[in-house]
Amino acid sequence: ISPEKAFEVYQLGMKKNPKSAALASKTGKALIKSHYYFKAISYYEAALKTEQLHFLRYDLAELLMKMKQFERCEKVLHEALDHGVLSDDCRYLVLLAKIQNKVDKKEEALLTLERARDVQAKVLKRVQLEQPDVVSMQKQRAAEICAEIAKHYTSQRGYERAVKFYKEALVYCETDCKVMLELAQLYLNLDEVDACQQQCSAILKRDKFNEEATLMMADIMYRKQDYEQVVLHFEQLLEHKPDNYPTLSRLIDLLRRAGKLEEIPRFLDMAEKHSSRAKFDPGFNYCKGLYLWFTGRPNEALQHFNKARKDNDWGQNAVYNMIEIYLNPDNDTMGGRSKQESEQLAVRTAEKLLKEIKPQTPGGHVQLRILENYCLITAKQKAKVERAVGILTEIVNKEMDHVPAMLALATAYMMLKQTPRARNLLKRISKMNWSIVDADEFEKSWLLLADIYVHSGKYDMATELLKRCLGHNKSCCKAYEYLGFIMEKELSFHDAALNYEKAWKYGNQNNATIGYKLAFNYLKAKKYIDAIDVCHKVLAVHPNYPKMRKDILDKARASLRS
Repeated sequence: ISPEKAFEVYQLGMKKNPKSAALASKTGKALIKSHYYFKAISYYEAALKTEQLHFLRYDLAELLMKMKQFERCEKVLHEALDHGVLSDDCRYLVLLAKIQNKVDKKEEALLTLERARDVQAKVLKRVQLEQPDVVSMQKQRAAEICAEIAKHYTSQRGYERAVKFYKEALVYCETDCKVMLELAQLYLNLDEVDACQQQCSAILKRDKFNEEATLMMADIMYRKQDYEQVVLHFEQLLEHKPDNYPTLSRLIDLLRRAGKLEEIPRFLDMAEKHSSRAKFDPGFNYCKGLYLWFTGRPNEALQHFNKARKDNDWGQNAVYNMIEIYLNPDNDTMGGRSKQESEQLAVRTAEKLLKEIKPQTPGGHVQLRILENYCLITAKQKAKVERAVGILTEIVNKEMDHVPAMLALATAYMMLKQTPRARNLLKRISKMNWSIVDADEFEKSWLLLADIYVHSGKYDMATELLKRCLGHNKSCCKAYEYLGFIMEKELSFHDAALNYEKAWKYGNQNNATIGYKLAFNYLKAKKYIDAIDVCHKVLAVHPNYPKMRKDILDKARASLRS
């Protein structure tokens, strides 16, 4: 039976029995299924004049929300709450909070949810005495409200409060796998590894093939520096399903942090062998793009991200990565004293790509605004950078300890040569607890602060920060490069060469500047054959690289002969 036909049948039924709640509800739903939305609104509004059908307010509010008529929806919900029944109030409040979130009334949404939680606690007390058969359903609703409050705090980075509400949700429903996973993820973000492991173990006891819990367990093993276990966890998932690209993308990031980039190609090969269509798959292209980006091949990475760009699942992250590459192709310390002037064309391309981003969460909206301001900063025009400072200051004042916003603001201050202001912000970040959510921003903050210390001769303070970078990411070329520079300044050419060697290795032997520095320090450390070898590699790609032949190659050859 078609929705239109059903509507006619229900209408006839309503004429015979105008007070039937079940029929009234079905009639409205049949109109919605037939896409007669405005007709459905009129139907609900007429039905609400009948006292017995007041419960239809919820259906009307849901429809208005679907149609993005948020103001009307709020009005209907407030009317419902003015003369509602206690057990209904909760549903209305949860829906009202959703609307308030959509229209950016974050604080009001939180207050509404907390009110819903109090109402639900009263409902639970009552049903335990009067209707014991519905207790478990009402407990489920209480758990959902607490989890919603926790999500709100998580999006505002109030992680400790979020933990409190997830725990409260589990008091109501101790086996709710979804809540357990969200709490485990939160513990992981807070670097509370043992608490996360406890949650994951409890989940895996009930569901031993739970992918998210398995992935988090791998994350935990990584933090405990048990890399063999990490790869084992991922191998089990990927051997079972080599085209599990969300897992593969996580593994690529973990192997980068473990300094084992050379292990990634075999997993990409496994996926290609598994399916002849792999190289057309957006997920595969995204993963390949990540690997190429992490190994210092930005142009090839862009080509692969571009193939994932229009996909529903991978597109948004691919676009974010493309923007980052366009704004900083050589992965320099933005705001540091790098010599390279950013190409204006690249900035314009990044600005075009920004229009493709459609954030779905409050955090996503903030991330987009930060990227927009990086475009202003990278343009390197004083008026634009000052505009970015204004906007970013507003975000930093509004968001609690928002590392990406603080880093962007510090970068803008560096562009304006306001180093003390940048340093104060970066020192604030350096005192905060590291979290995997902002791992890359923490790394960039420490690198920028290290850059400031290096240029003011505070080598010990810089070294401490650089070692911290390498503690969290053993493939961090920039940290090795700065350490090499410090050792070189201290005339410790052998140690400088060891650090430049790692920077050269993790940059996939692509960066000519690092190649030059490595060859120079080999020369100074009297490792002439090694110096000659690196010179050949650089000159094969950059035949006219300045001073390479005269300063290093010729001198190394002459030293060998003598």
